Amino acid sequence: MRYISRPALALACGISLAFPALTQAQEVTADTVVATVGGVDITAGHLHALRAQLPPQYQALPDNQLYVGLLEQLVQQQALAQEMGEPSATVQRILDNEIRALFASVIIGEVSETAVTDEKLREAYETQFAQGEPEPEYNASHILVDSQEAAEDIKRLLDEGTDFAELARARSTGPSGPNGGELGWFGPGMMVPPFEEAVTGLVAGEVSEPVQTQFGWHVIKLNDSRLQEPPSFEEVAGELEGELQTQAVQAYIEETLAGLEVTQKGLDEIDPSFLSNPGLFEE
Repeated sequence: MRYISRPALALACGISLAFPALTQAQEVTADTVVATVGGVDITAGHLHALRAQLPPQYQALPDNQLYVGLLEQLVQQQALAQEMGEPSATVQRILDNEIRALFASVIIGEVSETAVTDEKLREAYETQFAQGEPEPEYNASHILVDSQEAAEDIKRLLDEGTDFAELARARSTGPSGPNGGELGWFGPGMMVPPFEEAVTGLVAGEVSEPVQTQFGWHVIKLNDSRLQEPPSFEEVAGELEGELQTQAVQAYIEETLAGLEVTQKGLDEIDPSFLSNPGLFEE
């Protein structure tokens, strides 16, 4: 008997093409027994639950292929599981963790599903976007050099009429130099404070005096500015849905923990080096 792991399901389903199509011989319920291995029943519910765990590309396979592949997998797994007998302490710990994670994921799914309504989405959109003041955005170019003297020389050349983009390509040490110094559009907080302060003090087409930051000395040209329009509801609905779900799950976790007596050992009470000691819990 050949054991087939989950990643090999596609192969199993491919092999199952040689099987004839299944016929509906009886009404199927979750408790319908589809196989028995060493006295242990495998039910239609087991197959259904396993299918739900498959990646989307496998779930799209025809039901007759999935049935044969999933059934073969569960039969082989049950046969091997019976060879093991009682789980070792290590295996039991793994099972404990998997059960914890499964139960938690079910609760998270239920909380997430009820956390989002059209009304809550609209309310979140109004709060975050529609009611806020539009923020300014700036489009600027800069020439970055290593010293104040070099920056002052560049400012002089610009004042004399030298083309900004050409000078940036020739003299700038920054990554935007080959692109004529263009930085594109950016909003508040996206640039270091001295740079942003210099930009906000310019009008379109104006060039700054040399500005020092931790990156060097900059000569900045403001190309344009605008007020950033808020995104449409449709553009941010998915993002808002995720935020509402995260907030609901976090609130549920905090509420649940508040109703339980929880004790935890801190780093002052336990040496965490056991985590990297593979032989500590050998049986």
